Amino acid sequence: MQDIEICVIGLGYVGLPLARLFSTKYKTIGYDMNQARVEALMAGHDVTLEVSDELLQSALKNGFTCTSNIEDIRSCNFYVVAVPTPVDENNNPDLTPLYGASTTIGKVISKGDIVVYESTVYPGVTEDECIPVVEKVSGLKFNQDFFAGYSPERINPGDKLHTVEKIKKVVSGSTFEIGKKINEIYASVITAGTHLAPSIKVAEAAKVIENSQRDINIAFVNELSKIFHKMDIDTQDVLEAASTKWNFLPFKPGLVGGHCIGVDPYYLAQCAQRHGYNPEIILAGRRMNDGMGEYVANQIIKLMLKKGIQVVDSKILILGFTFKENCPDVRNTKVIDIYKALKEYNVTISVYDPWADIHHTLKEYGVNIVNKLPEEKFDAAVLAVAHSIFSEVKIENLLKEKHILFDVKGFLPQEKIDGRL
Repeated sequence: MQDIEICVIGLGYVGLPLARLFSTKYKTIGYDMNQARVEALMAGHDVTLEVSDELLQSALKNGFTCTSNIEDIRSCNFYVVAVPTPVDENNNPDLTPLYGASTTIGKVISKGDIVVYESTVYPGVTEDECIPVVEKVSGLKFNQDFFAGYSPERINPGDKLHTVEKIKKVVSGSTFEIGKKINEIYASVITAGTHLAPSIKVAEAAKVIENSQRDINIAFVNELSKIFHKMDIDTQDVLEAASTKWNFLPFKPGLVGGHCIGVDPYYLAQCAQRHGYNPEIILAGRRMNDGMGEYVANQIIKLMLKKGIQVVDSKILILGFTFKENCPDVRNTKVIDIYKALKEYNVTISVYDPWADIHHTLKEYGVNIVNKLPEEKFDAAVLAVAHSIFSEVKIENLLKEKHILFDVKGFLPQEKIDGRL
């Protein structure tokens, strides 16, 4: 398989680690339309921190290259698409990045080439939406002149234990033989092994239900948190007790954001509705989880009022803004929901997150955050993201004598907080 030349399109949290891994066995080119991103990578630094400088620079020395010039990828014969698949403001799937990537592939693909999609989609998108674009632009015939596959990404941003090669990979192909070939290529670099699905649609469905399942389970414990709060029972204590049973699933309440769990269920829901079925449980779970930011904000305000703290013109500190701990990823962060809900009470909000990019957060959300601890005193604080570095912060020193400290993540010692999910 040494004649394989790979191009990974989209060098974000998914594409870059995969491209770097492929480059250990094959000639590999990373393609991204963002010239600034390409230049930073070619200089040996990944701002997402998914690939260490050491690994990236080693890969570059060994022939891995990144480009924004489409002519540089024309010689490749195995294309992998790893572009985002977000939802729009109405939570409808936005396939624009996929259409763009498919158009790019159509301009360079040749007879006998293979294109594998990794972006999360609902069943049918690869063959019914993406491939027709490639056919139209290239003039080639699917499954005659070129072939396709689908291998759902399983990257866990910020996780340095479960890296791409250590996560079992589902793969599929548009024909039986192509499926075997795609499986062979992935298996050559994925040490955790692969699973060859019988069809592209099965592989697409497998991906979209993985995160939908997690979403529903988290929605269940979020609902439990609301119930137990009304009963004056600590949810974390209940979950700790229940977890002593061997088959209890240890999910915890919290905010559900990011590019997967907070998005994928909408892809599955829309697909179901197109086939005449209304997915009640999936959408109910989404409604529950999408409302948790506002719920947290309301709990903070209630605690302030109970303690006699004036809400209007009070100062509130939010600790953490990324969608999860120990990574700079702010995509679809639900901390913004806490921020917006608190803003409605005419309070002054400061956001401290040492991981998030100040400029990107301002551009994406219109929120000014700081990477250094504020020196002023606050009436209330909410720990929204469990960054490890927060364990070293003496949060009490940031608070006024009469204050509220709310813990979204169950991260802080119970005796130091006034409320938690």
